[in-house]
Amino acid sequence: MAKVKGIRKRWMLNSISAVLLIVLFAVAAFSAAITSYFYSTMSIGLNSRITSALPYFSSVKSRSEYYQSASNYVQNFTEKNRLELQIINPSGSIYESTNDLTISGSYPNTPDVTGAIEERKQSSWSGTAPVTGERIMSVSAPIVSRNGTLIGVIRMVTSLSRADIQVVKIVAAALAVGATIVLLVYFSNLYFVRSIVEPVTAVTDTAKRIAAGSYGIQMEKKYDDEVGDLIDAVNDMSMKIKQSEKMKSEFISSVSHELRTPLTAINGWAETIMNGEVRDASDVKKGMGIIVSEARRLTNMVEELLEFSRIEDGRFTLSVEPMDIKAELEDAVYTYTEFFRREGITLTHTDCEEEFPPIPGDPERMRQVFCNLLDNAAKHGGSGKRIDTAIRREGDAAVITIRDYGPGIPEEELPHVKYKFYKGSSKARGSGIGLAVCEEIVTRHNGRLDIGNAEGGGCIVTIRLPIGG
Repeated sequence: MAKVKGIRKRWMLNSISAVLLIVLFAVAAFSAAITSYFYSTMSIGLNSRITSALPYFSSVKSRSEYYQSASNYVQNFTEKNRLELQIINPSGSIYESTNDLTISGSYPNTPDVTGAIEERKQSSWSGTAPVTGERIMSVSAPIVSRNGTLIGVIRMVTSLSRADIQVVKIVAAALAVGATIVLLVYFSNLYFVRSIVEPVTAVTDTAKRIAAGSYGIQMEKKYDDEVGDLIDAVNDMSMKIKQSEKMKSEFISSVSHELRTPLTAINGWAETIMNGEVRDASDVKKGMGIIVSEARRLTNMVEELLEFSRIEDGRFTLSVEPMDIKAELEDAVYTYTEFFRREGITLTHTDCEEEFPPIPGDPERMRQVFCNLLDNAAKHGGSGKRIDTAIRREGDAAVITIRDYGPGIPEEELPHVKYKFYKGSSKARGSGIGLAVCEEIVTRHNGRLDIGNAEGGGCIVTIRLPIGG
C-alpha cells in the first residue's frame, strides 16, 4: 500500500499546490485592484470637490479678504459629517477647520500641504496623520492672489477607516471564496484519485493472485474508461493464462500418452522377438513392421515438437528459392495416395490446366504443410473414406484446398483449432501443435490458412499464396 499512498500523496500535493498558488495570486490581484479602485475613487472625489471650491476664493485680493471668505466658507460647509475642511496659513499652520478637535495653529506637515505651499500646485496624499496617528487622505490647493502672492491653502481631509474596513471585508470575502474553491478542488480531487487508486490497488492484488497461480480470476469493471480498459486487459490476460495453462496440461498429458503408446508397442514387440517367443518369419516381419512404424511416428512427433520449439524461440527460418507449388502439392498427394488406399481412404486430386509461375518459398516447408494437412484429414475425417485436394488460381493467388468427408469440426471449436496445444473434442492422436506450425509456415510465405466446415459435411482447409505474373 506504500506505493498507492505515495501516488495519492503526490497527486494531491501537486494538484492542490497548483490550485492554491492560482487562487492566492487571483485573490492578491483582486485585492490590489479593489484597494486601488477604492482609494483612487476617493482621491478623484476629493480633488474634484476641492477644485469646485477654488472659484469661491478667486476674487480674493488680500489676506484679510481671504480669511473672511474662508470663515464664511467653513461656516457654510455642508459636508462636515464626512469631510474636514481646513484653512491653512501660508506658513503651513491651520487657521480654521470644520473639525472642532483640530487645534488652530497646529501644523499638518504632510506632503500635500508642502506641495501646495512650496510648489503652488494642487497635491493629494494618503497615509498616517502625524498628529492623530489616523489613516487619512487629504488634498491641498493653494490660494493665490492676482499678483501671484500665496495667500493661503485650502485643504480637505477624509478618514480612510471606513474605506479600510470595506477593503478588508472584500478581501476577506475573496479569501473565503478562494478557500471554498480550494476545498472544492481538494475534495473533488480526493474523490477522483480514489476512483483511480482503488482500481489500481485491486489490479495489483489480482496480479499478485494470478502470479500465485489463481488463473482465470476476474475483476469487477466499474468504470467505462481507461481504468475499465485496464481491468478488461487484466481479465483477458487472466483468462488467456488459464486457457494456456489448461492447454499446456492437456498437451503434456496428450504427449505423454502419445509417447507411451508407441513406446509400449515397440518395447513389447522388441522383447517378444528378443526372447524368441515369435518364431514364424511372417510374425517376426509383422512385429518389425510395427516397430518401424511406431518409431517413425515417434520421430515425426519429435520433429513436430522441435519445429514448434524453433518457432517459439525465433529460430524458425525458411530456405527461400523459386518453388513450383503445383509440383509440391502433387508430390504430397502421390506420397499419401497408396498409404490412404491401404487405410480404405480414396485420395483424389483436381488440377487446373493453367501453369503457375515460380513462387518464392521453401519447398520442404510447404511439402511439410501439405503432408501435415493430409495426415490431419485422415486422422479426423478418415471415417468419410474420401479426401479431395485441388489447386486453382484466383487473381494473384494460388488457392489449395484439402477436404475430408468426416464429421467436421464443432462450430464453437472452429476459432480455436489453430491454437497451439488445442485438440478440442477430437479423440484422434496428435500433439495439438501441427496446425499451429502449418499456419506459421503459410504466414511466413505471406499467405493465409483458413479452416472451416464444408457444405455437405466434412472439413475443408484453404491455403492462399500470393503469386506473380
